[in-house]
Amino acid sequence: MKKVISRESSGIRLEDIQIRDPYFLLEGGAYYLYGSTDKDIWRGGTGFDAYRGGGTEELDGPFPVFRPDAGFWSEKNFWAPEVYPLNGAYYMFATFKPKAGRRGTAVLRAENPLGPFVPITDEPVTPPERECLDGSLWIENETCYMAFCHEWQQIGDGTVCAMRLSPDLTKAAGEPVTLFAASSAPWAYPLAGRAPGSYVTDGPNLLRGPDGALYMLWSSFGADGRYCLGYARSDSGGLFEPWEQQPEPLVSGGGHGMFFRDESERLYIAFHSPNDTPNERCQVRGAAIKGGKLFLL
Repeated sequence: MKKVISRESSGIRLEDIQIRDPYFLLEGGAYYLYGSTDKDIWRGGTGFDAYRGGGTEELDGPFPVFRPDAGFWSEKNFWAPEVYPLNGAYYMFATFKPKAGRRGTAVLRAENPLGPFVPITDEPVTPPERECLDGSLWIENETCYMAFCHEWQQIGDGTVCAMRLSPDLTKAAGEPVTLFAASSAPWAYPLAGRAPGSYVTDGPNLLRGPDGALYMLWSSFGADGRYCLGYARSDSGGLFEPWEQQPEPLVSGGGHGMFFRDESERLYIAFHSPNDTPNERCQVRGAAIKGGKLFLL
């Protein structure tokens, strides 16, 4: 099972959309696809586009959902937008590199899923002294948290962290806590050609399993140097409790994944593969959790 098939669309096929870090939102019976959509995300930043469809095989678009105004505080590294409906609005968590300061995740707001999204902060919400990326919202007992990556480029062995957010999502409401380091996963290997101990963490995304445990997708590089998608499990179900890494990745040759469900509550995972520009494409696979393990179908 590879793709969600629902109402027909006359738009562009998913396999023809260049996109990294894909993120699906199902809202009002429509699937909205967001992601890093600049043709060359490593250089200047243009903004974010989105696509909309009755399923995930064909979508209409692109729709420009964010374009920076003349005074915006970042000019590059517009990465990994994720959109969440909350309190009658839509909030986008996205990574930016400030003109002065360290890369991190900021929060934007819109009245509908196609924007326009407007920044509600004038800098990243992640800790200003840290190089961070790929912030993801997690809500537990009406409390908002952000899971994010502390980058290997600053600390060598990249980590996944989490911190409590203010109710309006504009600032931290607690100290960041390190959940785990990339090197804790048996399948993750250091980057070739970099300083010893250089391990990447990318794209944390969380799901509460039917067993009450928390499952987290995240990405790094494997033994053969290929980008990989793996997962960790918190048996207790606590965000700040110990995380168990799985021995093998779910996907080799692709990564930065996210969980989503269709209208029938079937579980899917979206990720991009391959990992080279301009060939990256969104892949969609069915998934299941059985016996405390996450499987692709």
